[in-house]
Amino acid sequence: MSTMLDVKTRLGASDAPVGHDSKVNYLNHVNTAASWFLTLDHKRIALLYLVVTSFMFVLGGAYAGVIRAELITPKGDFVSSDFYNKSFTAHGVIMVFFVLIPAIPSVIGNFCLPLMLGAKDVAFPRINLISWYVYMAGASFTLYALISGGVDSGWTFYTPLSTTYLNSNVMATATGLFILGFASILTGLNFIVTIHRMRSPGLTWFRLPLFVWAIYATSVIQLLGTPVIAITLALVGVERALGVGIFDPRLGGDPILYQHLFWFYSHPAVYIMILPALGVTNELISTFSRKPVFGYTMIAGSSIAIAVFSFIVWAHHMFTSGLSPYAAMFFSLLTFSVAIPSGIKVFSWLATLFQGSISFDSPMLFAYSFIGLFTIGGMTGLFLSTLGTDIHMHDTYFVVAHFHYVMVGGTIVGYLGALHFWWPKMFGRMYAEFPAKISAILVFVGFNLTFFPQFLLGYMGMPRRYHEYPAEFQVLNVFSTAGATILGIGYIMPIFYLTYAAFFGKKASSNPWGATTLDWTHTESPPSPHNFESTPVVTADPYDYRVTQKEGALVAH
Repeated sequence: MSTMLDVKTRLGASDAPVGHDSKVNYLNHVNTAASWFLTLDHKRIALLYLVVTSFMFVLGGAYAGVIRAELITPKGDFVSSDFYNKSFTAHGVIMVFFVLIPAIPSVIGNFCLPLMLGAKDVAFPRINLISWYVYMAGASFTLYALISGGVDSGWTFYTPLSTTYLNSNVMATATGLFILGFASILTGLNFIVTIHRMRSPGLTWFRLPLFVWAIYATSVIQLLGTPVIAITLALVGVERALGVGIFDPRLGGDPILYQHLFWFYSHPAVYIMILPALGVTNELISTFSRKPVFGYTMIAGSSIAIAVFSFIVWAHHMFTSGLSPYAAMFFSLLTFSVAIPSGIKVFSWLATLFQGSISFDSPMLFAYSFIGLFTIGGMTGLFLSTLGTDIHMHDTYFVVAHFHYVMVGGTIVGYLGALHFWWPKMFGRMYAEFPAKISAILVFVGFNLTFFPQFLLGYMGMPRRYHEYPAEFQVLNVFSTAGATILGIGYIMPIFYLTYAAFFGKKASSNPWGATTLDWTHTESPPSPHNFESTPVVTADPYDYRVTQKEGALVAH
């Protein structure tokens, strides 16, 4: 069987550079610019993704700052309505496509997946590097659109607004996203093949870490869903360039068709963003409560179930678009059903925590924050799944708050938890715990102060995407902007203390957290270029705390 094949045979010593010393870690081996930009090492490629996604996160956050500054006062007295439209479009495009979707799979997944599988790299190292260059090409087109005037159609590019000739930068942005889609497809394909073919001997499917299950489900969505958005954006280009009536009603097209195609991809894309964060949380909860994850099989199955459900609930974004009431009821029921696999995960985490030996290291604080924010986001989604309440709150700030609780409160907090957890493994150095804990607390407090008032604003009827609003909404908007300031500080702090730690932090042991997966128990910190001195053989479940790491040696209890 493929799972029992010796990984060393498939990716062995012949792949190492001439004169390579396996004990030299990947950070110190041939540290030249060319060695980084031509590297086939999955760990270095992960760090390349870390740099560019961090830059895009800061840029997207700057546009969010413009939005919140404008909304301090009811009148549009900070920026013009045109610039405000361009700001929330840029914020949405950058954060969704260039940060939330690639952050955990491309950074954490790229770094950790082969280590967790006992492999020496991903299945297709060259394709892995190509995917980063494709990401950079897509980002370049999008940044060009921002520099040359911006886009004001909204990040969803709804037609006919995006298909008119009034906004010439739509095509540059759409081209960037079209190119970016190939990076997502290549990464998903690479991960699927790696998980199927590169597992160590003894690492059966139900011995995989739950993070691997989450990445697997995510990769399936990337592979099946991304071509749909690529085709949709290509059709927008055809309509703009040739005047063919596809979506524009003036040309005989149907704008509702665009919404169906867009959300058929974009709702699964929600799970591309959140599923990896769910996987990260499994690792954090287990490690810092010193217990196996409760209901391992159910959590693994729920990840696959979420991937399946993601493709059959897209029309809940369209309840007010003239959808048939029978179709609306059907999609409402399906949307409620998604809560089942999500609820399984939350209850399993709580059961894992029960009577656990819990430590409150900073990664665990981010995990706690994730559970709270994700639960609020999921519960408020039920109001938008209900036909009657969705009609009242559609396109209001209630939707904005719900979306951010799931995507930002979920994905970004999960990403921060993952960075803090695996940072010692990435760089071989520990960061200072005190500022890390302060950052986790500021993110949680600032996030709730930012977005919880928006639930109230939406319920009261404030529409999203307006740069002016009635004066009675000002107090809640001021609270929201104050929270965004606190949240911004919480986000900026890790840039400084993590960067400092990467160069000057205290040297980390191979397993500072006492974790049990192969990435911690069988590799140094940071790992050598080819990860393992010899192919590990797995004989235990992934969260068996009877075996722990102490001072670099495996000790059985």
